[in-house]
This record gives sequence, C-alpha cells and structure tokens, in this order.
Amino acid sequence: MNLLLFLAGLGLLVIGANTLVRGASKLALSFGISPLVVGLTIVAFGTSAPEVAVSVGAVLDGKTDIAIGNVVGSNIFNVLFILGISALIAPLVVNIQLIRQEVPIMLGASLLLLAFAFDGKLSMFDGGVLFALLVAYTAFLVLQSRRETQAANDEFAAEVKPAEPGAWDSHWAAQVGLIAVGLVALVLGSDYLVQASVSFAKAMGVSDLVIGLTIVAAGTSMPEVATSISAAIKGERDIAVGNVVGSSTFNILGCLGLSGLVSGDLGLAVAPSVLAFDIWVMLAVALACLPVFMTGREIARWEGGIFLGYYAAYVSYLILAAQQHDALQAYSGVMMGFVIPLTVVTLVVVMIRRPAVAGAP
Repeated sequence: MNLLLFLAGLGLLVIGANTLVRGASKLALSFGISPLVVGLTIVAFGTSAPEVAVSVGAVLDGKTDIAIGNVVGSNIFNVLFILGISALIAPLVVNIQLIRQEVPIMLGASLLLLAFAFDGKLSMFDGGVLFALLVAYTAFLVLQSRRETQAANDEFAAEVKPAEPGAWDSHWAAQVGLIAVGLVALVLGSDYLVQASVSFAKAMGVSDLVIGLTIVAAGTSMPEVATSISAAIKGERDIAVGNVVGSSTFNILGCLGLSGLVSGDLGLAVAPSVLAFDIWVMLAVALACLPVFMTGREIARWEGGIFLGYYAAYVSYLILAAQQHDALQAYSGVMMGFVIPLTVVTLVVVMIRRPAVAGAP
C-alpha cells in the first residue's frame, strides 16, 4: 500500500509539474513575454516544482528532516546521477556562461546554505534571505536575456511554443485552469510522497533524513532526469547541463527559502549528520563541476562514469551508516584513503594536459 501511495505521489508530482509549466508558459506567452524569458524562469523553475511541493509539505507536516534531506539529496543526485548518465549517453557540451556565471552562483548558494546551517537551524530570516536572492537572481536573468542573440531566442522558441489559435488551451481561462490543476496535483502528490516516505523509513529502520536524501530526492528529481536525458539523446547543445545547474541553484534558494519562510519561529532543524557529512558532499559535488566543466568545456563519458560511481558510493555509505554496519569503517577508509585522492589526482592531470578552452560560447 505504501509503495502504491509513493508511486501515486510521484506520478502526481510529474503530471502536476508538466501541467503547471504548460499553463504558465502559454499564459505568459499570451501576455507577450518572450519565449527566452519564459524558458529561463517558468520552465526552468517548473522542473523543481516537485522539490518545492515536497519540502514545503514536509515542513507543514513537521517532517523537517525530509525537507532538508530532499534539497541536499536532490542537488547531489542532480550532478552525480543526472549529469553522469547523460554524459554516458553522449559527451555533454558546456556553455562558457555556465562556467563563468551559473556554476559560481550555484557554488555561492551552496556556501550560503552551509553558513546559515552552521548553528544547526535554518531560521525564517535565513529562508527570507534565500528567497529574496532567488527573486533577485530571476530578475537578473530576465534583464540579461534582453541582450541575448536572436539565435538564443530562436532556440528557446523551439522549446517554448505558444498555443495554436483556436486550440482548447489558447484561451486564458483554460491556461489558468491548467495552472490550478497543476498546483492541486503537486499538493496531493507531495502529501502522498511524504506519507509513504515516512512509512518506508519506519519499516526499513532508517531515519526520515536518509529517506529524504535518497528515495525522495531521486523521486522529486524525475522531471530533471527526463529533461536532461531527452536533451542528451537529441544532441541538444547544453540544455542537459544548464537544466541541472539551474535546478540545483533553485533548490537551495527556492525550496529551502520557501520552507524556511513557512517554518515560523521554530525554523528548520538541521541534523548533525547533515552538517558533518551530507552538506559537505553537496558542496564538494558543486566544486567538482568547475574542473570537469573547464577541461575542454565538455563532460566526457569517462567523467560521467566517475560521477555515477560516486553517487553509488554515496548511497552505499548512507545505507551502511544507517544500519551501523561492521563494514562501514573499512568502506570509509578505502574511499577517503584511495578512491577520492586518486580521482583528484586524475582531474588535476587532465586539467594540466587539456587546459580550459576560452572564448567560444
């Protein structure tokens, strides 16, 4: 029954996000907003709607560990799993703007979250600051889009299409209806997913946090998975990479910003294990993007394989730690003493032998 509830919740989240994006995009285009701006805001943020719904819903239900775990776990999943599997399908081209602007912004948001979480709590004030930064970041993207080339506008116009004249969704009332249906599906889906996840945690003997970092994080990232893999298969330039980086920034500023705002005076308690381990993994993953992206401005298949391997290692560590398994100490020793140093050395050698390409977009 819990599995059916989880799948129903996941399905409602995906349907709700797609419906919300469709209605909001067409409504915005009807009011004369350019496809580029719609793509940078509504479509980009729409893929993170499940994370928002689940995190806010978890806070309202008093399950703050799921809210924190969902965002931290989703950002780790986004980079290691989604970029990893997308790069295995086809080497991913990285736009120079991602290296110069978007990845540093993602890193800045991750560092800010770490600073806010150091006292063991994400307060309502902290949430307000994060959400205000999201508003400022969105406004910056909209202003920046006015200077984009016609080619960039045409690229987004192919992805974000207005309603056909005479079609059932061409009227504003139908578009508002789509938005309403999408929001209802998101609310119901998040409620089902949180209920099922708490039941899973109890049945498996692990914490809400571990479930949030793994099952919930992977489940709410399904729109990003679908978007990035589809883009990689189609050979679309850098949509797969941009989707992951933009979503990770929005998860911190939007999901945790809103979650902090609705948490009230109590704020969001940050578990000691998150401060000691998971949030540092999230930061390390964000930092790893820079050398990987800069070496020839592409993510090669072997680099994608390393990303996937590290995600499997991270999940394995969480499972062993949750069960206090005897193999945990040996496993940690191998990872810290051999695997991670070897990876760092490999990346440094690659950066020296294949210096960053500058200039071309």
